[in-house]
Amino acid sequence: MTFPASLGASAGPRLPDRSDPLPLWAQVRADLRKRIEAGDFAAGFPGELTLTEEYEVSRHTIREALRVLRSDGVLRSQRGRPTVVEPTVYRQSLGTLSSLFESVAAQGATPRSDVLRLATTVNATVSTSLGLPDDTDLVVIERLRYADDQPIAHDVSWLPADIARPLLERDLSHAALYAELQSLGISIDGGSERVTAERAPRHIAESLGLSPDSPVLLLERRATAQGRPVEWRETHVRADRFALEAAWTTSGSTLTAAVEGISRP
Repeated sequence: MTFPASLGASAGPRLPDRSDPLPLWAQVRADLRKRIEAGDFAAGFPGELTLTEEYEVSRHTIREALRVLRSDGVLRSQRGRPTVVEPTVYRQSLGTLSSLFESVAAQGATPRSDVLRLATTVNATVSTSLGLPDDTDLVVIERLRYADDQPIAHDVSWLPADIARPLLERDLSHAALYAELQSLGISIDGGSERVTAERAPRHIAESLGLSPDSPVLLLERRATAQGRPVEWRETHVRADRFALEAAWTTSGSTLTAAVEGISRP
C-alpha cells in the first residue's frame, strides 16, 4: 500500500526495545509499517542488509518482519527483483448500496473530492436512461475522487434538477453524495450497475496519474429512490487500486448479453 509523503515523514527507523516482551521482528514490522504510511520509501524500499544495519538486528529478524508484511499485503517481493510497497486496493461490494466515499473511509483512508463541475445542464441521452423527457434540466456533478490525497477515480453524476438543485449550494469536496441527498429527503434504495474494463481515455488517464491507455474499470450506475430513477453515474476507477467483491450461491446465477444490461449514454 502506498501512502503520500504529505501524511508526514517519520524520523527514520526506531530501534527495537530489547526489554520489551514484544518480539524484535514484531517491533520492526510495526515501525516499518509506520514509515511506509509516512511515505518514507517513496524512492524505493531498502534491501535486507540495509534494514539489518538500520535496526541493528539479525537478518533473520528482518526476514520475519518482511515475511509478515508481505502476508499483510503491504509488500511484494519477487525473485531477482527488489521488494516494493504494494498499492492499497480499495474494495467495494457488488449487489449492495455502497459509495466510493464510504468504501474508502471504511478501509482507514481519508476520502475527498475535487469538484470539477457542478452546474445545470441538458443531456438527452442521460435523460432517456432516467426515463425523463430529452429536455429535462439536470444537475451534473463531476468529481476527481481521492483516497489519502491519491487520485483513484473520476466520476460524473447526473440527477433531475427538480430534486437536486439544492446541491448546487453544497460543498461536495468532503461529503458523500448520497448522504447529501438523504439530507434533502431523497433516500437512494435501489438501482442497477454495470462494470466493464477499458483503456483509460486520455483525459481520464491524465487526471488519475496514469499512462495513456492504462486499464481502468468503468462503473455505470442507475440509482433509484422508491422506484424513481434519480441518478445516472459514470465512474472510471484505477484498475490497480480497486476491487469489486460479491457473495454468491450455487443458485440464481444468470448470463445475459451486455446489450440487455444498462444502456450507456
